[in-house]
Amino acid sequence: MAYSSISKPSLHFNTVLYTSNNGTSPRTISGVGFQPDFVWVKNRDDANYNHVLNDSVRGLNKILNSDTSGAELAANHAGGYISSANSDGFVVTAGSSNLSNYDTGTNKQVVWNWLASNSTASNTDGSITSTVSANTTSGFSIVKYDSTRTPSAVQTVGHGLGVSPDVLIFKNLNETQNWLVWHKDIATDKHLNLNTNSALNTDSGSLNNTAPTSSVFTIGADGRTNSSTEGNPIVCYAFAEKKGFSKFGSYTGNGNANGTFVYTGFKPAFILSKKSSGSGTHWTIWDNKRSSSGGNPTDKILHPNVNNAENTADDTDFLSNGFKLRATASGMNNSGDTYIFMAFAAEPLVANVGASIPATAR
Repeated sequence: MAYSSISKPSLHFNTVLYTSNNGTSPRTISGVGFQPDFVWVKNRDDANYNHVLNDSVRGLNKILNSDTSGAELAANHAGGYISSANSDGFVVTAGSSNLSNYDTGTNKQVVWNWLASNSTASNTDGSITSTVSANTTSGFSIVKYDSTRTPSAVQTVGHGLGVSPDVLIFKNLNETQNWLVWHKDIATDKHLNLNTNSALNTDSGSLNNTAPTSSVFTIGADGRTNSSTEGNPIVCYAFAEKKGFSKFGSYTGNGNANGTFVYTGFKPAFILSKKSSGSGTHWTIWDNKRSSSGGNPTDKILHPNVNNAENTADDTDFLSNGFKLRATASGMNNSGDTYIFMAFAAEPLVANVGASIPATAR
């Protein structure tokens, strides 16, 4: 067991719950513990509302929906938007009609928050210049770049992490295109779609069948990563595994309520998983704030690819050094099936109490 350099994971990732207040605007959402750069909100009670994704590189007042293939919504959306961020959260403001994206009736809401660098920089490591906000301590960066197939379809883009990313999540901002997810346990000519329940898709164009390096990822002639329309913007969320803070891997289901145990080296705060060996199953999110009992089993799930309300199913135990599946559902623990996952820590199994806290997280 190696010591983690991140003694307090909640300075880099944190889940916050709040209850809607009948569309009161503006409204401050606090308790994050840092100024978030990537904010993902979901109405837990009402299936009429999409997952709402915001980031500081595109502008926090611009929305993407993980459960649709649609383009980025216009700034300051009629259904509400994030108008500013602060050292402990963010402010939501009603658009021209309401605040329904973030505050509806008295519905319960969840928001998952990641810290990047609270600033942007131009990155020229690749053949395409990108705009990057990178947190090299936690292994997370937000990358925005403009598509170009000149002089050739194959291009490289700098991600700013300083190590090779293990997960890349892409969205074309101007076009109706599926979200593209590449994971280190998936071949570079394959991907999953965040907005669908489909199986692995095979293509050589999106990443040009080339693994990312410590400085760049490669893109080819594919509309999800490199639009045929010159200048169309793409956003990529890049993640690199950090011992004691994040784990990106895969496991095999055993089809038993006494399910597979997955070692992470920390007590999880958040898990995103998807069956990669077949189709017809949703992506699943668990976190450490929404369980019915306040502890194990962690039984409340949301699906990033659909706008469904939260449901109680697919139990999982969050343990000090990983997670253990407690249900037999095909979406999480079907015998012999493979599942990829992303996990972030609530607390490391072994913390380096002498580790310094980076300036971006103080």
